[in-house]
Amino acid sequence: MIKTEYYKDLTKMNTFGMRVKARCFIEYDSVADLVDIEFGELARPVLHIGGGSNLLFTDDFKGTVLHSKINFIEILDECHRDGVEKLNPSHSGEWAPPVHEATGGHGFSNHPYGASSENDRVLVSVGAGVVFDDFCEWAAKEGLWGVENLSYIPGEVGASAVQNIGAYGVEVKDVIHKVYCYDTVEEEFVHFDVEECGYGYRDSIFKRPEVKGLYIVTHVVFALSRAPQPKLEYGHLKDAVAEVASSSSDPRLRKLRHPLAGGGTSLPSDAGPDTVADCHFERSGSGDEKSLTPALIRKVIIKIRKEKLPEPSVKGSAGSFFKNPVVPMEHFLKIEAAAKAEHGSDYKVPHYDLPDGMVKIPAAWMIEQCGWKGKRSGGAAVWDKQPLVIVNHTGEAYPEEIIGLEKRIIASVRTRFGVELHPEVEHV
Repeated sequence: MIKTEYYKDLTKMNTFGMRVKARCFIEYDSVADLVDIEFGELARPVLHIGGGSNLLFTDDFKGTVLHSKINFIEILDECHRDGVEKLNPSHSGEWAPPVHEATGGHGFSNHPYGASSENDRVLVSVGAGVVFDDFCEWAAKEGLWGVENLSYIPGEVGASAVQNIGAYGVEVKDVIHKVYCYDTVEEEFVHFDVEECGYGYRDSIFKRPEVKGLYIVTHVVFALSRAPQPKLEYGHLKDAVAEVASSSSDPRLRKLRHPLAGGGTSLPSDAGPDTVADCHFERSGSGDEKSLTPALIRKVIIKIRKEKLPEPSVKGSAGSFFKNPVVPMEHFLKIEAAAKAEHGSDYKVPHYDLPDGMVKIPAAWMIEQCGWKGKRSGGAAVWDKQPLVIVNHTGEAYPEEIIGLEKRIIASVRTRFGVELHPEVEHV
């Protein structure tokens, strides 16, 4: 079914909570509905939103806003593995493009979780309109690894594939197998292997000016794994896992154990993914063991995010407002030298070494060093628990207040560090 509304209030459809309206708003339930939409006749510009989690509306939208309600999660069965197309009841009994060709695309050897065999990998087809965190919750309950580190990120599945969302050492591209779209010009269904999506840091081919708006994501096929290999190398995540496990109300879970931890809950600081993967929980009162689960990792991630980030229903935001900048090693060493001169020789600037002599520096650290943490500007503010987040502090902030704060932060970081910050949030 296609639902059309005019001068639609978008306040609850963007996580910043900007009080704006769309001239025309169209919501659709199925891939068949897309075929019935006359894209050439829509009021321009056309914007497709997926929960509005990465948008800053600067004014009422004078064109057409589209929103998908294609809502299903399906583990692909053996007939799919044989490349056979079928009518899928979860798609309202209507024709849908074939969900995958199991012989191509994202192979096991490249799987970030190191699945050792085809039996370990599970292909899951997910509608673009599914709330991404609902998918993460579903995967955790199914015991499927791959998206647990992305838990609690706002937005929907279709938008996640466009934005290449990421958190805690994982990007969604790492687990995407194929992206299925509707070509609004040729009026046909197409698909992209993960290698064809042009993924980069919060970037994809779908965001490029020459194709932006051309393809509408209908569903995404993810390559998840039953092989228990958690990714806990990012920051202090493995220590947080141990802490949550040790304080769990589940009587079966007593403590995280590993030979290198000396029987305790703390792992060596240099423990790599292989070491962490060997950890297990010991059941109280028995000699049985319980492996780390995606559900536990998800629990930890949610706990961390709730401690750092505002609840959108309370304080509107778009999550991380800026991208983490990447600089040459020589530039980082200058920043580090200046920080040591200010804070002492033992001070360590947070950073992540990248290939080709490049270094990623957390934008949050730079913003905090410039004194912006907790600062207000009219109805906008920098979140006092995570300076990477700009919030609609009063609930009625004007777009120009948020943009003004953004520009001042960029200017101060440029002046102090010689680094140009770029917004992760799209201004529309």
